[in-house]
Amino acid sequence: MSDSTRLASTHTRRAVGSGLRTIRWCQVLRGRSSEGSSFQPSFESSSRTVTGVWSAVLSAALSLAMVAPLQAQAQAWPSKPVRWVVAYPAGGGSDFLARQLAPALGRQLGQTLIIDNRPGAAGILGTDNAAKSPPDGYTLLTGDNGAMVFNSALYKKLPYAVSDLAPVGFMARFPLLLVVNPSAGFTSASQWLEAVKARPGTYSYASPGIGSPHHLAMELLKERTHSFIVHVPYRGTAFSTQDLIGGTVPMGILDTAAALPHLRSGKLKALAVLSAHRIAALPEVPTFDELGVKGVDVSAWQGLFVPKGTPEPIISRLSMELGRALNEPEIKARLEAFGLEVAPSDAATLGRFIQQETTQWHALIRSCQIRAD
Repeated sequence: MSDSTRLASTHTRRAVGSGLRTIRWCQVLRGRSSEGSSFQPSFESSSRTVTGVWSAVLSAALSLAMVAPLQAQAQAWPSKPVRWVVAYPAGGGSDFLARQLAPALGRQLGQTLIIDNRPGAAGILGTDNAAKSPPDGYTLLTGDNGAMVFNSALYKKLPYAVSDLAPVGFMARFPLLLVVNPSAGFTSASQWLEAVKARPGTYSYASPGIGSPHHLAMELLKERTHSFIVHVPYRGTAFSTQDLIGGTVPMGILDTAAALPHLRSGKLKALAVLSAHRIAALPEVPTFDELGVKGVDVSAWQGLFVPKGTPEPIISRLSMELGRALNEPEIKARLEAFGLEVAPSDAATLGRFIQQETTQWHALIRSCQIRAD
């Protein structure tokens, strides 16, 4: 028997024992009240009173018996290594974020965090694997826009439901950029906007795939600017970036993590950022809001999740330790140098954010009739 199981059994026995002792005490009082006392309540009234007490005590004892094992499990957690599922390949932005945080989070928890890359089907395979894992605090998941918001509108049927996972906390945003090949002839975002509006359907843009944040960001931009640009989806960021650099497609949407090395080398040029404000990594790049295009505030974001049913004390501790790790100066500096915006939050804030995102993006997906299956 494990330490946590023994501790849970002890708590349960104590809870039930306490309830039984209270019941015996009530029985004694009942007996005394009927033995020659000057105070003689009616038997019916006394019976109802004691029966009500018994019911309340039994209910409280059973409640304690059910809660005690969860509390004991949370107190003993973690007693072994914790698996962190990343539903994308090693070497990408999602993998980078998890591997930067895992050592610090592991030190704080007193256990090793093992990154488990499970790529495939736009993040569906890894997300489903985590959702179906035991809710015992030993499986974590990096969840993003796709898994937690887009997929339920893009696919007729998913093997998991968003409600199968519980939020722990927000981790970071990957700001999105409108980038062009330098040979495409676009000198600024305003000149780009004039060109694509003047010649609808002439230009094409690259994205890492149908239903990706990059794809939906451009569809939102097209809606806000009343323009038409042909979508060329690729099977991942590496392939779309390769063809952008090669000039096969003149423009595309890239996140900062993927774009920064090529912007610094001059192979690509950033015209605008799709955030509400300029970003620290590229302070010279304007927002679309500055250009008069309102309502364009999109990023590829990532949060930490656990299987539904994970004890609340475990979620609370994970959320607290995640925030501490994200605020460590060295980790924060590395993430920002990679192009990320660190944005820690608690579980409730992340849950509300997902609801807001779902309302906005499901409406756009339906409006544009975008399907991924």
